[in-house]
Amino acid sequence: MNAWLYLILAGFFEIGFTTFMRLSDGFRRWEYLIPFAICAICSFALLTLAARTLSLGLAYAVWTGMGAAGTLIVSRLFFKDSFSLLQLGFILLIIVAVIGLKFSHPPQT
Repeated sequence: MNAWLYLILAGFFEIGFTTFMRLSDGFRRWEYLIPFAICAICSFALLTLAARTLSLGLAYAVWTGMGAAGTLIVSRLFFKDSFSLLQLGFILLIIVAVIGLKFSHPPQT
């Protein structure tokens, strides 16, 4: 499988584990611990697989960027957390930076 696909999946699982962490209410709601653990394990495993081919710095930057932007979006859409236009602008910057990292990376051999 392509390292970039591993990395994108890792980012989505990161958004999943942060969402389940929020739903767990500080790990007081035990029914969310299993989905949290599954998402966390999958996210780290996929990040590890991506870092076999991609540089660790690049993989980590994309993974955290996806997680940060995605978690902010999920927190606004599902938890009704506050969200300003300035925050939206910075999320867009993260997304542009992640895309830029993808396209500035030399082709895999």
